[in-house]
This record gives sequence, structure tokens and C-alpha cells, in this order.
Amino acid sequence: MAYRRGERLLDLVAVMDRLRSPGGCPWDAQQTHESLVEYLVEEAYETVEAIETSDDAALREELGDLLLQVVFHSRIAEEHPQPWSIDDVAAGIVDKLVSRHPHVFGDVDAATAEEVERNWSVLKAAEKGRESVTDGVPQALPALVLAAKLLSRSKALGLPATDDDAAAAAAHAVASVSGGTPSEDAYGRLLLALAAQARRDGVDAEQALRGAVRTYRAQVRSAEGLSD
Repeated sequence: MAYRRGERLLDLVAVMDRLRSPGGCPWDAQQTHESLVEYLVEEAYETVEAIETSDDAALREELGDLLLQVVFHSRIAEEHPQPWSIDDVAAGIVDKLVSRHPHVFGDVDAATAEEVERNWSVLKAAEKGRESVTDGVPQALPALVLAAKLLSRSKALGLPATDDDAAAAAAHAVASVSGGTPSEDAYGRLLLALAAQARRDGVDAEQALRGAVRTYRAQVRSAEGLSD
């Protein structure tokens, strides 16, 4: 059966409304934004894993689970003293996409992805009233993701960890933990330097480490006589 584009999204909203309404599901009815956080995080990581393992079928499923979280939170918000809905969420992102793409919906020129990214950062900073490039970066991000985000945002400042001396900084950090009594701070600087070097070389440090860990996990299972 053929569906119009977006039609099943309305079905999902209707199903979620039924589950949350009187006579629906007791478990769904008692959930809050706070109680759903663990599921939101879990689904996000499962989506990442599906992408990293090139599992297309799993990616489709995990995106559905992630979409459910968006619809679920939006349905809960309809019960707030100052309610908002999935339509408000969609309207907000539509307006943001239009305003952040003046080269598509306006008269601004941006011929490359780099120019688009620069324009996006400027527009975002102006909209949010941010003073520092570090503003708006969640400190709860995984450490390597957090490092990459801060390195990217601070590139224009020419700090040691972000400029063309990244390789030298990484080598210095390696030397600092190789001799004497290495400290937690020294290892932290080493990891940051390696993340900067990876970024300069076009490598996602988080993804690289996760790939190495997956390989190591397979080696462990193989040593145990198991297979993935």
C-alpha cells in the first residue's frame, strides 16, 4: 500500500496520543521527560551503532525508535501548564532551517560546505546571544565528542591544540607520559592532542576509538571461542 509522504508520521502521533490518554497504556501514561532520558540516550547510541556497522535495516528501526522519543516527549508536553505539541516542535525546526540557510531561502552566497558552516555558526551565535564559542556545547557529551566540538569551534582562535602544530602537540604529549610518573592531567592533554591531530587529519576520534574497541571486542570473543 502506498502512502503519501509524511502520512505515517500522523499515524504515529495518533498512536502515541491513544497510548498516553485515559484508557491507554498505564506505563506510557506515567512517563515524564525525566523518566524517558535513559531511553532517549540509549536509542541515540543504538542509532550510532547501526550507522557505524552499516546495518541499514537496523538504522531504519533505530531511527523509528528515536522518532518515537521525539513524539513521546512532545505528547507529554501537551499536558504542561503552558503546553506545546509536536506541531510546535516541527514549526520551530522548519523556521530554524529556513533562517540558517539564507543561501537557499535568501540572497546570501555560499558556494562551499565550509562557507555554509561558517554562516551557520555566525547566525546561531547571533540568535542565541552567545559571547563565547564554548557557549551551548553540552559538557555532558562523551569526552572525545566534546573535545572535537570545542576544537572545531575554537579553530579560528589559533590555539595550540587547534592549529597546524597539532602533530607537534601530540608528540609532546606522548613524551610527557612516556617519561617520569605520568599524571591524569598528562594523559588528558595527550588525549586532547590526539583528538586534535585526528581532527586535522579528517578522522573522527570518537568513531575511530569505537571502531578499535569493536575490533578488540571481537578479539576477546574469539579468545573465548565465541563469534559475533
